[in-house]
Amino acid sequence: MKCPFCGGLEDRVVDSREGRDGEFIRRRRECTVCNRRFTSYETIEDIPYMVVKNDGRREPFDRKKLRAGLSRACEKRPIPSARLDTIADEAENRLHESAEREMSTREIGSLVMERLKELDEVAYVRFASVYRQFEDVGEFLDELKTLLSGRRQPKGGK
Repeated sequence: MKCPFCGGLEDRVVDSREGRDGEFIRRRRECTVCNRRFTSYETIEDIPYMVVKNDGRREPFDRKKLRAGLSRACEKRPIPSARLDTIADEAENRLHESAEREMSTREIGSLVMERLKELDEVAYVRFASVYRQFEDVGEFLDELKTLLSGRRQPKGGK
């Protein structure tokens, strides 16, 4: 660490203390050249996880935004809030496991839609209608037909 008084590059740490909630470490240092003391702060560099939009733009991952979308899709549905948190956690964990520290909105949306499809079909359709940006009613109906054809047929036909 460069001494702010003489520019010397040799120092020793005299005291170290953890800051608020462990967010930083405060170190008292003494320059071995001029013997003056100064304080330095050590923090973890926070590199944001990025989401790659369909148009190529990148923006920081926002868990609150994902959770709000899930809440909107599940509005007035009998789905516990903890289940939505689990889906958001899974998406966030997958992003954290990514070596590039980024994931496309396609990947995130697909994961969320898979989980919603298992959880509640109405919530799935609501989320899909926003995520896939259906251009017309025909596209929306095609998605509904796909959903309905995936259901198991009850015994005895129909």
